[in-house]
Amino acid sequence: MSADGWSSVLVLGGIRSGKSAFAEALVAGAASVRYVATAVGGEDDPEWRARIETHQRRRPQSWTTEETGADPSRLAALLTEAKPDDTLLVDDLGGWVAALLDPAQQPNDDLATVTALAEAVRTCAARLVLVSPEVGLSLVPATPVGRAFADALGTANQALAGACDRVAFVVAGRPTWLKTGPDAPAIVTDLQAEHAETHAAALGVDEVAMHDAMTAATPAAGTPVITTGTAAAPGTPSAAAAAPGTPSAAAAAPGTASAGAPEAGTAHAAAPGTASTDTPGTVAAGAQGTASTDTSGAVAAGAPGTAAAFGTGTEPLSAEEAVAAHRARTANAGEGALHAPTMVLPLVASGAVIEAGMDLPLPDSDAGPDARDRLAGVDLPGAGIGTLLEAVEFAAATQSTATPRAWGPVRVLLIDGRHGGGAAAGGDEQDATRRADEAEAGEGALARLAATAEADIVVVRTPPSGAMEVGPVMDAEAVDAALRQGWALADAAGEAGREAVILASCGVGTEAAATAVLAATTGAEPVAILPRVLVPGGFYDDAAWMVRCAAVRDAMHRIRQEPRGAKDILAQLGGADLAIATGALLGAAARRMPVLLDGPLGIAAGLVARDLASQARHWCLLPDAGTHALVRQGADVLGLTPVVQLGLDLGEGANALAVLPLLRSTIALAGALPVHPALLAGHGDAGLTADEDGPDEQDFTEPEPHGPGPASA
Repeated sequence: MSADGWSSVLVLGGIRSGKSAFAEALVAGAASVRYVATAVGGEDDPEWRARIETHQRRRPQSWTTEETGADPSRLAALLTEAKPDDTLLVDDLGGWVAALLDPAQQPNDDLATVTALAEAVRTCAARLVLVSPEVGLSLVPATPVGRAFADALGTANQALAGACDRVAFVVAGRPTWLKTGPDAPAIVTDLQAEHAETHAAALGVDEVAMHDAMTAATPAAGTPVITTGTAAAPGTPSAAAAAPGTPSAAAAAPGTASAGAPEAGTAHAAAPGTASTDTPGTVAAGAQGTASTDTSGAVAAGAPGTAAAFGTGTEPLSAEEAVAAHRARTANAGEGALHAPTMVLPLVASGAVIEAGMDLPLPDSDAGPDARDRLAGVDLPGAGIGTLLEAVEFAAATQSTATPRAWGPVRVLLIDGRHGGGAAAGGDEQDATRRADEAEAGEGALARLAATAEADIVVVRTPPSGAMEVGPVMDAEAVDAALRQGWALADAAGEAGREAVILASCGVGTEAAATAVLAATTGAEPVAILPRVLVPGGFYDDAAWMVRCAAVRDAMHRIRQEPRGAKDILAQLGGADLAIATGALLGAAARRMPVLLDGPLGIAAGLVARDLASQARHWCLLPDAGTHALVRQGADVLGLTPVVQLGLDLGEGANALAVLPLLRSTIALAGALPVHPALLAGHGDAGLTADEDGPDEQDFTEPEPHGPGPASA
């Protein structure tokens, strides 16, 4: 069994339930995945073939595919042969059962084959995820073949559910865990649920309150918990409430932290032609042409007369406390945000824990393919939109509609980081500071592009990070603070009405830090991906590049026996700028807000965020891969395909801003164009007219049932 408590998962779900996308998210953190495809046929069925191709397009290039459709017994053999460091995704068992029932495979002891497969799953040495359709919730099929398939699949699902460590059921893209381990993060065991039910029954509570009590039972170590650090006194609000139209701010007593606001770095709002004031621990989130001040991480979490939290820190709630919390929330549901699902809330900075295994939302797995299919019939004079289709599918999935609209205002997070040691060789801190100041003043290339792309810029200055070749670049507390600050920056963007986030960088040593992170998380060779050191005049400083290579090499050697968790990587190699970018990406994903990446900082943050919440990468788009091998290789691991291949190198963030108007135009066009008139004449749109009905047409008669079982005409 793996370190996080599971080695095999069975994912069940109906047709178009999102089960495949959820299963893919479970293995997204693996360096490589062996995808076992069981589907057969499609040669004479274009619609079925299109479904298969949709699944193929979702797989990263680092994945390998093996097919077992022609020989169902091959699946058990693959699982038996798998090695401990392998990761397998089998999609899906419906295709495997269909192949098993094929007349060409008969006669055969199907039950023995299913039993053998369950035993292979139980003894499989690799990490394994199996996907299977749940067909038992519909009517009993009317045909013998249909009944045989439903019976065989139900038998297989029961056998494999018993063999797997975990079982999830996906409905409308939302997973529910049916079987968990005793220490499963964010999952309640049967014993805990029974204990909570006993306490809640004594209190006489309703089912919803009972559910809260069950899900509050003693989370395992590492579980993402969002609570406030200290319970507010009765009769006092837990956070300062701002009047509508005015910026919010949380007042803290001298010598105390305000709502646990992160101390790492200061963020400033950039607006063309205006300057912002520095306020430590705050985010200035201004619209274009104006500047306003907001408190980083502060949310109006409490209502007068209620406590903001029941318990302190991350201490688990008892069943009675959970019921009281439920009643407090439902009584004031219209006054605060705490009644919303946990992971889409703004971050409560005083007690939030960002840990591996966070459960963030996923984009709509059906809307993207639906948008692609719709574009095949829209009224275009040409053949299509080419590679820009990637952006349309992404927008459709993140907006959950086949007719997406173009993004509105976006926010650029320009992170000005400082790295010590050899990572900063050849860097010019004064030049980096100048570029950050220009962006704040509405000057320079980034600000000019932002002005034409309906974007504002928030400059985030971070504290310096240490030399990676000498020791950890920051401590664990600083990592947590930087992650929370990044999450708060995403919250501020959402509250300001921004519909997407662009990660940008102008720091010193960031490229070397990103190279080290990519090498540590994917096994890439640093020398092959470290960008060259560009100096003014278009020249390259190769001596400085070699110093940076040596720093990354020494850092990799230093951590060779250290843990490689996401936070460990940030503390050992990443630094404050990468941690803030990672937190911003996670916060944006929690808000279902797209994130545009185009450089080393964004790609490295995406890799770390993937290890904290595998769903985060699905909210990322790569407008242009630029010229860096680091970006191309990291994007491939993340499963990101560049929308265009312009080879831009305008600086991180500027590439995405340059392509953004084209993306907006394409998405708006794809969503607004109607179906071609020639395609509206077919049956199924307006239907047949009375004149088209043939003389031999007979009225349809509803079949009458004759006793139990299928009806007959």
